[in-house]
Amino acid sequence: MLAARAEAAAGAEPGAGPLRPVTVVDRAIPASLTGVPGDPARGRALVTDRTKGLCLLCHAGPFPEEPFPGNLGPDLVGVGDRLAPGALRLRLVDGRVLNPDTIMPSYYSLAGTTRVGAAWRGRPVLAPQEIEDIVAFLATLRETPSERPAP
Repeated sequence: MLAARAEAAAGAEPGAGPLRPVTVVDRAIPASLTGVPGDPARGRALVTDRTKGLCLLCHAGPFPEEPFPGNLGPDLVGVGDRLAPGALRLRLVDGRVLNPDTIMPSYYSLAGTTRVGAAWRGRPVLAPQEIEDIVAFLATLRETPSERPAP
């Protein structure tokens, strides 16, 4: 099942465009999509950009300047403690590999897409380096005592 999903995430569908292949190992994509380290500052900008990945639509996090974060997905505080970079990468590329019923968008997969506008057809939501930048940023989010919810 994971191998089939990995192929779909890699763009095995006709007209998928130039998606880079990914390999899922133990519920993670351990290898970088680009071979270039991600930039945490660019990753933070992408996470908080309400016009790009829409992360804040579902996730809260250590972004006090951002009003009205969502609460459908897990809080991002401490996500770098909970998940390794490869696990973060898989969730961004195609979280349906782990949970077919997830509402988390697949940011670097074309598998199962429907009703896609012509301008986006055959293109992932995020570029490979944008995925790496977000992974680098999320990996920095540690749970410190001051960030823990009050009991």
